[in-house]
Amino acid sequence: MSLRARPVVAIDGPVGAGKSTIARALARVLGFSHLNTGAMYRAVALAASLRYSTQELNDPAIERRLGELLNSISITFDGERVLLDGREISHAIATPAISDLASRLSGFAAVRTRMRELQQVAGRGGGIVMEGRDIGTVIFPDADCKFYLTASAAVRAERRFAELAAQDATVTRAQVLAQLQERDQRDQERALAPLKPAADAIVVDSSELDVNEVVELMAERVRSRSRT
Repeated sequence: MSLRARPVVAIDGPVGAGKSTIARALARVLGFSHLNTGAMYRAVALAASLRYSTQELNDPAIERRLGELLNSISITFDGERVLLDGREISHAIATPAISDLASRLSGFAAVRTRMRELQQVAGRGGGIVMEGRDIGTVIFPDADCKFYLTASAAVRAERRFAELAAQDATVTRAQVLAQLQERDQRDQERALAPLKPAADAIVVDSSELDVNEVVELMAERVRSRSRT
């Protein structure tokens, strides 16, 4: 049983499941803060892409360099705005290339250790909805309420395509689906903190639910847990 005055709500799930939209809306309904941990990993990926060449990023020695990088940068949030060393990067980290690099770099222990430290500090007071891929399993295994938000690959790919097509008219549905399936496999099979539902997580399939229906379901679960 948690000793926190206010709950920590963990939302995990694969890319395209709608975690960010749902987590933001749920936080508003509950009057909680919101932390998108995926944005933190993408900020690291952007910082790495700016500092190192593609060859360096593919070198086995990059993990040591990433450790040094993480000690020299600042990742903060101003509402929904993501800041790297005080500069807003919200749009810069929304590209498929940065998302893919973030997925690759998140497999390194140096990256996950530092992110875990920052995320646990951010959530230790409770009253927060935290979204990611290992919140309920690694970051806050004692979270007061855990959800695993998912949807079919076809639905997730269509949602992701709608996001990306607004930025890049050349992207195709087939490309998005292939990238999503590759990302799923990498996230689920990585040695460190693989993507999976926590044993006590409530699995929510949003394939045929709209945002309001998912948020209402989650909010009621959080409130019922708080009353017990």
